[in-house]
Amino acid sequence: MRTGIATVCLSGTLKEKMQACAIAGFDGIEIFEQDLVTSPLSPEDVRKMAADLGLGLDLYQPFRDFDSVSEDILQENLRRADAKFRLMSRLGMDTILVCTNVGTATIDDDDLRAEQLSRLAQLAGEHGVKVAYEALAWGKYVNDYEHAHRLVDTVDHPNLGTCLDSFHILSRDWDTAPIEAIKPEKIFFVQVADAPKLSMDVLSWSRHYRVFPGEGQFELAKFMGHVARAGYSGPVSLEVFNDVFRQSDVERTAVDAMRSLIWLEEQSAKWLDAASLVPAGGGGDSTANAAGRRRYPMELATLPKVAEPAGFNFAEVKTDEPAQLETLLGQLGFEFDGRHRTKDVQLWSMGQARVIINEQAPSHSEPAIAALGFDVDSPVIASARAQQLKAPVVPRKVQADEEVFQGIAAPDSTEIFLCQGSPDGTAAWTREFGEGLEHPSAGAQAVIDHVNLAQPWQHFDEAVLFYTSALALEPQPFAEVPSPSGLVRSQVMQTSDRAVRLVLNLAPVIQQEAGQQGSGARKSYQEHIAFAVDDLVATARAAKARGLDFLRIPANYYEDLDARFAVDPAFLATLKELNLLYDRDANGEFLHFYTATVGSVFFEMVERRGDYDGYGAPNAPVRHAVQYDSLHAHHVQR
Repeated sequence: MRTGIATVCLSGTLKEKMQACAIAGFDGIEIFEQDLVTSPLSPEDVRKMAADLGLGLDLYQPFRDFDSVSEDILQENLRRADAKFRLMSRLGMDTILVCTNVGTATIDDDDLRAEQLSRLAQLAGEHGVKVAYEALAWGKYVNDYEHAHRLVDTVDHPNLGTCLDSFHILSRDWDTAPIEAIKPEKIFFVQVADAPKLSMDVLSWSRHYRVFPGEGQFELAKFMGHVARAGYSGPVSLEVFNDVFRQSDVERTAVDAMRSLIWLEEQSAKWLDAASLVPAGGGGDSTANAAGRRRYPMELATLPKVAEPAGFNFAEVKTDEPAQLETLLGQLGFEFDGRHRTKDVQLWSMGQARVIINEQAPSHSEPAIAALGFDVDSPVIASARAQQLKAPVVPRKVQADEEVFQGIAAPDSTEIFLCQGSPDGTAAWTREFGEGLEHPSAGAQAVIDHVNLAQPWQHFDEAVLFYTSALALEPQPFAEVPSPSGLVRSQVMQTSDRAVRLVLNLAPVIQQEAGQQGSGARKSYQEHIAFAVDDLVATARAAKARGLDFLRIPANYYEDLDARFAVDPAFLATLKELNLLYDRDANGEFLHFYTATVGSVFFEMVERRGDYDGYGAPNAPVRHAVQYDSLHAHHVQR
């Protein structure tokens, strides 16, 4: 699949954008007119630079408000078009995007539109230019791609074809199956963008909230499957208008964009295979189906196949002052398993819940979540897939007799290690630790239930795609939780069996800006690791006896809890005594408590009863408020 991206997707100058696209590995780019107009580079300079970088110049855009106008305005539009066609000759470009009219259309007449488009196509032919006609979702008279293509068919000129844009089609819920009826030679260009499902006017939605494939909720694989079946084999180019992307690092955004197309290519191939499993006559063979897919002119590459992770292997917290963490873990009931024989790290465990304290941190580094380990079937294959998806490799020095971890870096800098899973949940690398405490024969059992990571505002969407594509986690519908500093956007990523639950939080900007020191903006907002136990009340009583500093829950919470659930008085007293929080739904119950925060990290202990599958969302505002008060009091005392 030939990959492309519009320069409007990225921050920076035209030169910086072109360099970033080449580094990310794109085949070509769309030149957005404003990027050229504001650039000191001449058209000849741009043409040479593109050639030097190995980038094709695939599309010049946009040419707006051409059709459905009076004759005098048409003449002016043709004059404009002639000037742009001459400019394209200097650039060495042969395709221009012409949008359906929004601003100047006054005559709703398809015959007139066809006649005007015919005159444009004839002029384009004289310059050796192809016109890709695109239906804008908010076009005044033409806003449907099928309507736009009927006009192209009516004109029947070799220099006039259709541009298919996934946003304009999917935002209006148009059926994508009719794409297959379009002759491949009349599809001049294909643009793709994803987006979250929002209830707002389409123009504002388009201009501010588009995202790269895999970061939204559109059925892009299905859209691309129909495009492939139509026989199209030209560029598949990203056109994403997003306020965040246009403020972020240009090279990093370009890599994220390229990752999204690699992922989309694989998903489109899977859709084609799945769609061909039940042919008209019934039956079907997966091998034959895969071979059948390859008959389409557009070759769709796939990646090494990996299963979703089987569970968390470990969580790592990094700090150069581990005393508070050691105390906190001990109070929770974790056992110290010793220090690593060659590295300055400790291992603490409770059943299959393992926490590493990494003391190899810069001076005066407060505790922060630094790494997560996941159990996978084949770490080498999983790492190869992640690297093909542009994930940076995390180097790790090992001795000859030590476990070799495959490591990659997540967008927020968290290190992700792909570990060899075992049927009994043990980890071979724990043998590298020694001289810890003796474990009681019937020690407490726990697993890592979920991990909550705060994301910088400029990398939230990138993180969703990263965990979706590289770790096969499925994004759930996002939620917004109120806090004293503003709304916190929360995005759950999980495996189908819930063995891995990862919660990504987009913190309010005020909280991210409050502590941009040392390890970066992400660590200025609190994160946590949650451990699941069988008996939370017993765990809490034991922790209280060891002197644990619980997050103090206000009495008003328990009054409200009683009003909502009519909790048994004795049970309510227990909850209040131990600072436990409670939730329930039709499927079960959820008990949990939080520790005080150390650095940017705190811990949560949870108990899931029945089939409760949530995270105690009604209790989140309480936690945020109490933590805010605690943090504010700490700063006042300082």
